[in-house]
Amino acid sequence: MEKPQALAGGIHAEDGTGHDTHGRATTGGKGGTDGGRGSTKYVGAVENAVAILRFLTHHHGPAGVARIARDCGLNVSTSFNILRTLAKEGLVSFDQESKEYRPALGLLEFSVPLLGTSQTDLIRPRLERLSQTHRALIGLWKVTSFDRIVLVDRVVEGRVVRVDMSLGARLPAFVGAIGRCVAATRDLSEAELRRAFDALRWQKTPSFAEYSADVARARSDGFALDRGNLFQGVDIAASAVRDTEGTARLGLSGIAIAGQLDEGELQALARDLHQTAGALSGLLYGRDAGA
Repeated sequence: MEKPQALAGGIHAEDGTGHDTHGRATTGGKGGTDGGRGSTKYVGAVENAVAILRFLTHHHGPAGVARIARDCGLNVSTSFNILRTLAKEGLVSFDQESKEYRPALGLLEFSVPLLGTSQTDLIRPRLERLSQTHRALIGLWKVTSFDRIVLVDRVVEGRVVRVDMSLGARLPAFVGAIGRCVAATRDLSEAELRRAFDALRWQKTPSFAEYSADVARARSDGFALDRGNLFQGVDIAASAVRDTEGTARLGLSGIAIAGQLDEGELQALARDLHQTAGALSGLLYGRDAGA
């Protein structure tokens, strides 16, 4: 079991100049993004086509125009025109007898550049957006089969005083904000949860009643908060990426110095982490949105 001092040793504060608070040089985040260029406009026809493709790839079977239109929230005429275009491009195929559509081999053309790419590289742009939006360190954690979480990537964007953690840092799977989310995915009795809690080390230990209530809240909200329990002076928000069985496979965390984000900002970060985790659950593991 990790000792408290070992936990504390993996985290320190940095300022926006690329130095930590002890004056040591560190690697800073990237500069500004295009976030200040004004509102972004999206093309509705493209969004509709993507919605149809997502439906066909997650539906696990052929479907007719009426079913596709209904499930995608589109009118039949729009759906028919999009499907006819997708069929022309080889992205869907049409069965003349059943009058149904299904995904076609043309979709593989788009996946070839991603073959062999690690999950971490695919997820990183989402981490960068979260960090830029919420002015916090964003961490990606892998949940291991040995009830540990391992930090496999972390991103800091912008120039703010911030905390940092070392890649490869390991923690017990039930500790901190991510730990509350992981515990929420497990079908544990109160006695089992208590035994797991008693084995954890914190810098500021919550009561079991507080921890149990946080786990229950994470189960309903899809995210959890840790206000100075795991690391004193540090606020953490987190959410879990789950597979089709509901098992937590990855964790997303947002970490900031206590007081740097007000309550509304911390809640907004937590909700954004939850939405991102839900999207990744579908993209990486085929879990239905809202499941």
